[in-house]
Amino acid sequence: MAGMDPAEEINELAGTLRSIQDVLDLDAMRKQIDELEQQVAAPDLWDDPDLAQKVTSKLSHLQGELNRVEGLARRLDDLTVLYELAAEESDDDTRAEADKELDTLRSDIGAMEVRTLLSGEYDAREALVTINSQAGGVDAADWAEMLLRMYLRWAERKGYATEVYDTSYAEEAGIKSATFTVKAPYAYGTLRGEHGTHRLVRISPFDNQGRRQTSFAGVDVVPVVEQTDHIDINEDEIRVDVYRSSGPGGQGVNTTDSAVRITHIPTGIVVSCQNERSQLQNRATAMNVLQAKLLERKRQEEAEKMSELRGASTTSWGTQIRNYVLHPYQIVKDLRTNTEAGNPSAVLDGDLDAFIESEIRWMRRQESETE
Repeated sequence: MAGMDPAEEINELAGTLRSIQDVLDLDAMRKQIDELEQQVAAPDLWDDPDLAQKVTSKLSHLQGELNRVEGLARRLDDLTVLYELAAEESDDDTRAEADKELDTLRSDIGAMEVRTLLSGEYDAREALVTINSQAGGVDAADWAEMLLRMYLRWAERKGYATEVYDTSYAEEAGIKSATFTVKAPYAYGTLRGEHGTHRLVRISPFDNQGRRQTSFAGVDVVPVVEQTDHIDINEDEIRVDVYRSSGPGGQGVNTTDSAVRITHIPTGIVVSCQNERSQLQNRATAMNVLQAKLLERKRQEEAEKMSELRGASTTSWGTQIRNYVLHPYQIVKDLRTNTEAGNPSAVLDGDLDAFIESEIRWMRRQESETE
């Protein structure tokens, strides 16, 4: 839109915003907010803490979405007045302020437009994320822990609740693996593009000769299961092991064998949970994680079958998707969208929105080509 007259660009942004409002259906959103507010006001809601959390989380998300859309509309109206004022007064400072707000609005409406692209079957779900260290030894384990922090910081910035179910610490530094949930509507649709291998290049802090080290970590993102999902797991198809929860360096978190590891024998999928003190609670959580993994496996198998019927090649989710280079220069680059950032420190502190938004647009284009 470079070089476009501000009035024309404001009209174009207003048209985009109207399209967003149509897709989101604001009247239906307001009705749903009213219904959820009635549920929240019910005195017995917190008798079921899990249900209460889901209801309040959904209400907060919808209220936030509605406020964002309505706020964008008000800002567009105010911007028109600001440009008119700058022209009447021939005020360069006011014009500069208006130009700055136009740039910000262009970005904010673009980000809101991305939300309308999340229309997949499971996109509205919460997300279950697993991070595993891969090639690179102790640097890879440290890298996996850096990624864990990055995603938790991203969620914190967004105001999304998270819960770490299980962390397997490496012997020297970092983690072997970790599993956590992002408890927010559309978390899966937002994060599913992060699924894949992430590559780090840096001077190793664990190498006394100060050599450059390349290390890898895998990120797995699946939708959280709901009661409507039908994933049957026979007891004779799983092996359940219990062990003592532990933290960094082997320090005991508690003194009972409360941690649970479940192996799904037919697929070889292994899940574990140790964040609760009760073995029964950890087992129930681990079973939910296993169901989510099996649900995603089923979804991928169905997608592969559809791709075969269409004659299209299937997408490999296990491939390298992003490079984080800290030496000899500094850059983070996504290999699918070519999105770049020259400040890796900010990205590793959770500034992921530019990457996530470009991923969502890229995935939607890929899916549209096969429809």
